[in-house]
Amino acid sequence: MGYFEAILLGLIQGLTEILPISSSGHLVLTEHILHLKQPGILFELMVHFGTLLSVLVYFHKKIFSMIKSVFDSKKTSDRKMVCYLILGTIPAVIAALLFEDFFEEAFSSPVMTSVMLLVTGLILLSTKLAKLKKLELNIPRSIIIGIGQALAIMPGISRSGTTISTGLFLGLKPYEAAEFSFLLSIPAILGAIVFKFKSVLTLNAEIFGPYLVGTAVAFLTGLLAVNILLDLIRKGKFIYFGIYCLVAGSIGLYYFI
Repeated sequence: MGYFEAILLGLIQGLTEILPISSSGHLVLTEHILHLKQPGILFELMVHFGTLLSVLVYFHKKIFSMIKSVFDSKKTSDRKMVCYLILGTIPAVIAALLFEDFFEEAFSSPVMTSVMLLVTGLILLSTKLAKLKKLELNIPRSIIIGIGQALAIMPGISRSGTTISTGLFLGLKPYEAAEFSFLLSIPAILGAIVFKFKSVLTLNAEIFGPYLVGTAVAFLTGLLAVNILLDLIRKGKFIYFGIYCLVAGSIGLYYFI
């Protein structure tokens, strides 16, 4: 992999992992349209690590507060959030273990990916019907949002889009739904990195440069994407991403069918 491919894929990963438009879907379609060689698990892990860092940096105060709550019983709200994150992660873990082969096969189908992008678009647009109830996050709601994250293992289904949309339909405030979605991505991405950690040990010195550049690009663009998404959610423009996904999915179907 050269520097151009690393920068391009790092840019796509950084923006699409955070924005509700499916990073996996865009990577699959980009690789097939531009006939790029599959970057492999190692590169995917490194750019995912880049986006993970962007979330950690943006929400560092909240994360430190949650860590402190483990040792301080007075921080009840942060303790509850830790519990909700654990419960919300379980559905994705179960789905990944039970349907690993199915998900891997889906990544080889650009047509299926395009269809799933259309599904994501419809999900995002449907949030226009969600009624703002300003409810608080609780155990049942965190599990349901976690189920939404599990569905997003499919390429083309946006993880952030599905979890935020689920939160909105459950009556959460838009910003709180987005915040929980971002925090929920931390154990999900970290778990994938740990699960495939042995691959990192095989890093060839010749490809270290491009891989590192791709990771840095993913971090910087991911940090930008967090700010963009939260700003649009505050302005009530979340459905714009739904329109984009419908267009992207339609182009994908036109190109590959």
